Amino acid sequence: MAGSGPVRWGIAGFGWVARDFTLPALLAAGDRLVAICDPDPDARAQAVRQGATAHATVEALAADPEVEAVYVATPNHLHRPMVEALAPAGKAILCEKPLAHTLAEAEALVAAAARAGVLYGTAFDQRHHPAHVALRDALRAGRIGIVTAVRIVYACWLGADWAAGSGRDNWRVDAAKAGGGALMDLAPHGLDLVDFLLDEPLEAVVALTQARVQDYAVDDGALLAGSTASGALAQLHVAYNCPETLPRRRLEVLGSRGQIVAENTMGQDPGGSLVLTDAATGMGEALPFDAALSPFLGQVRAFGRALRSGDHAAFSGRRDIHTMRLLDRAYRSADGRGTAGTQP
Repeated sequence: MAGSGPVRWGIAGFGWVARDFTLPALLAAGDRLVAICDPDPDARAQAVRQGATAHATVEALAADPEVEAVYVATPNHLHRPMVEALAPAGKAILCEKPLAHTLAEAEALVAAAARAGVLYGTAFDQRHHPAHVALRDALRAGRIGIVTAVRIVYACWLGADWAAGSGRDNWRVDAAKAGGGALMDLAPHGLDLVDFLLDEPLEAVVALTQARVQDYAVDDGALLAGSTASGALAQLHVAYNCPETLPRRRLEVLGSRGQIVAENTMGQDPGGSLVLTDAATGMGEALPFDAALSPFLGQVRAFGRALRSGDHAAFSGRRDIHTMRLLDRAYRSADGRGTAGTQP
């Protein structure tokens, strides 16, 4: 067992996602933020105000004996060097998705964690949304019969002015840092969620991308289709070009005896709705779940349980590499290139 009591966390990359979502989650879980690393003096100053030690480099964070687990929230192209510095120091690692900006970097990252023998997990927080847990339970109970298809819409508006005046780096639309655009950023959640819900991953995928509304060198929208080994189909629509006022977060699972629809559950926030429609009667039934529990809090709790118990089954670098390979394959099918525009 790796210690006891509250998990002593470090954060690599103290940006808005870490500050606004993960930090509140780890505090709500009863854990502690003891240190961060970030090259930005302002970010370090904010961490100090939170009572944390602020380091300028990941090497210093890795050497900090107070830190036992690290949430990596840097841009995608920095994930591998973060993990390669932290894993040999014995730190458990929860790394933001996607694993890296290229498949090769992702494979090297997971290999580094495996060599070190540390707990590694990719931050697929949608696995921990209580509505999605309830949905999976309903599928396992056979509530809608044989699952035939999963349809996901996970879209947002990411305009060129998103970072203006905020101090934010809009690295998500820089292929050299992100590895792609909307498909790279948003589709990993859907790919992983299909695996979570159906207890089997997608095996075949194809995609179409667009660069239609935003003035970016990367895709601002994509459609992805895939199938599992047993024959279930999946369809994902992801986008940076969908206005925030429009319906843009929907998850449907169709089966031989019914359908389950989750609305406004995809994303960082708690809540949403979950409705099962019975095919025999046409009647809808609201499925209960904890609407107050955020997926970030659920994820932090699950990671803490894995760290404290030594049972790492809930997190799998091998599974996450499969998801990254699907993503790379999707980009290749769309434009003949892999992640970050690398030639096949």
